[in-house]
Amino acid sequence: MESKPTLWVEVDEQGHLVMPPEAMQQYGVKPGVKMRMEANGHGFKLHRPVTQLTKVYIEPTVDCNLDCITCFRNAWDQPIGRMSEETFAGILSGLKAMNPIPDVYFGGIGEPLFHPRTIEWIRQIKALGVRVELITNGTILVEKKARKLIDAGLDILWISLDGATPESYSDVRLGAELHQVVDNVRRFAKMRKGGHFPKPEIGVAFVAMKRNINELPQVIKLGKSMGARHFSVSNVQPATDEMQSERLYTRTMTNIAYLPSNEVPYLSLPKMDFNETTREALFAAFNSGCNVSFAGNNWGGANDVCNFVESGTLSIAWNGDVSPCWPLMHTHTSYLHGKQRKVNKHIIGNVRERPVEQIWLDPAYVEYREKVQRFAFAPCTFCGGCDMSEANQEDCLGNEAPACGGCLWAQGVIQCP
Repeated sequence: MESKPTLWVEVDEQGHLVMPPEAMQQYGVKPGVKMRMEANGHGFKLHRPVTQLTKVYIEPTVDCNLDCITCFRNAWDQPIGRMSEETFAGILSGLKAMNPIPDVYFGGIGEPLFHPRTIEWIRQIKALGVRVELITNGTILVEKKARKLIDAGLDILWISLDGATPESYSDVRLGAELHQVVDNVRRFAKMRKGGHFPKPEIGVAFVAMKRNINELPQVIKLGKSMGARHFSVSNVQPATDEMQSERLYTRTMTNIAYLPSNEVPYLSLPKMDFNETTREALFAAFNSGCNVSFAGNNWGGANDVCNFVESGTLSIAWNGDVSPCWPLMHTHTSYLHGKQRKVNKHIIGNVRERPVEQIWLDPAYVEYREKVQRFAFAPCTFCGGCDMSEANQEDCLGNEAPACGGCLWAQGVIQCP
């Protein structure tokens, strides 16, 4: 296993931090940028500058060939459309002008391979020398498309797989058959060039619910048999009232989120086997009401942290509208603490009108990202008691749209691959 190179930061005689050039380039550190510093255990953590754009999410279409019970389209009133060649040309030209050029992820509400130009667009993005990922339901990954994706230079192919048996899979992804997807992915894996690390790599994205969580081990096993090297699990975010009963994070909202270390007992656990001997004891420890650290890492993870902002991403909808994150691309309905919550989209520009970098560095947008990094919003995911939590328009601390206090992504409950 190749070890990561050690990077040293020095302090000069004037008390300034001096970083090696390769680290400055990698993390977008330029003279004059501000970086947030945060105490982290026995040391401190420097957050990447909010001016560094590392990844762009591109949504080719919101159209799809399936009717999944987990989809936001079950409870929204948004137009169905596909990205035009003109819109993509605006994205491509904007990316070409950037240095460094950010990575690209093709995905959104719809099925990316349902757009006839997606694979060609992947080829054009790869010509810029960046990493490209794509997520698909796998149902239309026929041999011809598979060959074109491989030849285009795709780096990671993510497959949405929410069940390990034909019955459980079709129960979630209406109109799809598991054996067809498995056959498509296995054929795709065999078509790749040989070697220890064939490209594209394969990942499996699993949406966890009460109805399928018991199949997660089998999904991982099935994924491995198809050559998957990456697995990403997310909770479901209910779009309809019927889906609320499928949540696996009712207690999580209050047990893990907002645990101030100075008020909650702290429990530090070492690494140990997870087996029949330790299962009950560890289960009780993790639900003891303590702030649990496992092998030096907080069990609850990061709360009030927007991974979209922290990792330096933006999202572009099929019509060219640019949003700070995937959840804000489209107005949709979700649920928080059993109550319906309307999440209104937030648009900061359009790639047909301004280049990507110009939108990204707009002073108002930079200021917004700094605010999100501080997460100066009301604790709606923990509280959720007032009417203001029923939309992201404003909160009780005076924040205007988008008020992110009710975002489950920021609490590590929902996550994207």
